[in-house]
This record gives sequence, structure tokens and C-alpha cells, in this order.
Amino acid sequence: MLGLLKKVLDKYRENFEEGGKLERLYPIYEATDTILFSTNEVTETGPHIRDSIDTKRVMILVVISLLPLYFFGATNIGFQNSIAIGLERSNWENFWFGFSKILPIIIVTFTAGAFWELLFAVVRKHPVSEGFLVTCALIPLTMPAGIPLWQIVVATTFGIVIGKEIFGGVGMNIFNPALMARVFIFFTYPTKISGDKVWVLGPDGYSGATALSIPAAELNQDAFTLLNNFGQFDYSWWNMFWGWIPGSIGETNKFLIIIGALFLAYIKIVNWRVMFGAVLGLVGTALLTNLVAPFSSNSMFTIPPHYHLVMGSFLFGTAFMATEPVTGCHTNQGRWIYGILFGSLTVIIRSINPAYPEGVMLSILFVNAFAALIDWFVIQANIKRRQARYAQ
Repeated sequence: MLGLLKKVLDKYRENFEEGGKLERLYPIYEATDTILFSTNEVTETGPHIRDSIDTKRVMILVVISLLPLYFFGATNIGFQNSIAIGLERSNWENFWFGFSKILPIIIVTFTAGAFWELLFAVVRKHPVSEGFLVTCALIPLTMPAGIPLWQIVVATTFGIVIGKEIFGGVGMNIFNPALMARVFIFFTYPTKISGDKVWVLGPDGYSGATALSIPAAELNQDAFTLLNNFGQFDYSWWNMFWGWIPGSIGETNKFLIIIGALFLAYIKIVNWRVMFGAVLGLVGTALLTNLVAPFSSNSMFTIPPHYHLVMGSFLFGTAFMATEPVTGCHTNQGRWIYGILFGSLTVIIRSINPAYPEGVMLSILFVNAFAALIDWFVIQANIKRRQARYAQ
């Protein structure tokens, strides 16, 4: 089947190349050929680097690392629904229930994303970047299962067009496009992505408080005690680590997220310094808030560092969002600073701003904005050290 498709593509290639009658649609032809088969194009001028990894392989490997989160997310959606309606189901039944809910979200996201990518490629006459595959794979994972599909279309459009294409496309954007899609829904349709009624597919009006919203709603309480004595869901550390809790589709199972992060770090698609820096920043700032907790009525200050790690989407954001190479720092020192700043800001926003008990989304967008400036200071410091060394 693939061989026949390859023959058809090769037969009509000349119609899409320069001078052909469908020349303007070459980006669509090239994207189809590249996604299905290895490209036959080679560089014509030096310098040359021999490497088995190209952009398509990088993007596909990232998507592969996300697939376990989709499978678990579907199962967890069904599991949370079974709790809400008081029905016992097997994991297989829970998976198919959840899969039926997230499949339309995935289809709509990729359809909207592909439309805008192809449109801009045709208008600008440049190849389609495979980067949209990762963006469209990330967007559904950051959403609740009950999000209206038309809002997914609008959010994906905003993320790709405003978050990336207006800057010039892949490699030019300063903000993570998938996060831009989420932030658009968060501020435009907040009732569909925040609060206690959006994270579990249950009867109308069913309320399912998230782990972060529980201490955020209380004063002068110990977060550890509140979470471990919460009757509706099991918010013990271990259960939050394994992800059997309400939350976004792909952000609850921390074990699978860590496996995906280690895989991407091992094959050097993401930089481990950002991830280590983020954990150091979060743990250090959480310890400081714990010290301040006895002098404050804010219950969020009492959340232990190891609980911050498994609450909300911190590990998901660390593994798949903050490490995104285009919008992050490119110097090793800058990556440490970038990661530490992200982790610290997450705890600060969670603890101090009651309107945003999550904190991860805004923290990443904030450090995205300062990534280039961080790198600039690092480079300038290196230049000054070298000048001082040569002056001696």
C-alpha cells in the first residue's frame, strides 16, 4: 500500500515543483511526502554534519513519548467517571469510555493545526514544519476531557497563528504554542478549564475538587492534613504520583511523565539542566514557604516540597513544555537559571495568587519571555571573563 502511494507521489511530483501547474501547493505535497516517507532532499552547500536524527525523527520521538499519557489519560477519565456515577467498570471499559471522549479532541486539534500550518506554508512558500505535530499532540493533554470542541478549534488557532506564525513560524516564536492555546481558553472561557466542575465527566453539577484547590480554599490549615483527610478522592502522595486523580487528560500520571522525560533526555532531545533546575527551584522555594507558614494564614504555604512535585501539572510542564528548545535558553548556564526561575515562580504563583492555584502555565510563559535576555547576560558575562583573561 505504501509502495503504491510512493509511486503516485513520485509520478505527480513534477506538477508541484517549480514551473509546474500546482507549484503553489508544493508545501502540501512536500509535507505529505515527508511525513509518510524519508525525504530525498540533501544539502547542497557546506558545512555538513552527519547525524541519524532529523527534524521529523525528533518530532516523532516526542510524540511517541506522549502516547502513554494518552492511554493512561483515557483510562483515568473513565475511572473518575465511574466514581462520579457510582458504577464499577474494568480498566478496559474505563479506557474505551475515556478514549471516546478524547478522540474527538485529538481529531479537531490536528485538523485545525494542519489547516493553519498548510495555509501559512502555501502563502509564504516554505516547507511545512513537523513541529505542529508536537504542538497538536500537547494541546489535548493540557485540556479537561469535557472541553467543547469549538473552543479547541479556536484555542489551537490562537496557539499556532498568534503564538507562532505571526513571529515567522517555527524557530521564531518566543512563547510555547501549546501553552498559548491553553492560556487562551483559561482567560477567555475560564469556566471550561478552571474550577471544580470541569475535571470529572459526571452528572450535571458534579463537583470534583483538585488537589491544589483544596488548600487554596482554606485558611490556617495544614495542607498535608487537608489532602490526606479529603473524603471524595484519594489525594495521598502515592496516589497523586500514579495519577488516579481528577485533572487534565495527560498531566496526572507522574510516573509516565518521568519515564518520558528520561527518554527524551537520554536521546538528547531535551536538556536535563532545565529539568533539574526546575526541581531545585521548586523544592527550594517550597522550603522557604514552609518556613514562612507559621507566620501566615495562607494554607498553601504549608504544602511540602515533595507534594508540590506531584500536584498539578508541574512535572508535565517541566518535561514537555519548559524544555522546548525554541522558546527556552540555549546556553548551559542560562538553562540552569531558566529552570530554577520556572520552578520558583510555580510555587510563588501557587502560594500567593489565589486566582491561579496551578502556577505552571504562567510560570513557563514568563520564563519564555525572559529566555533570550537570560542568554544575553550569560554570553556577556563570558565575554567579560575572556577579555579580562586576555588582558592579563
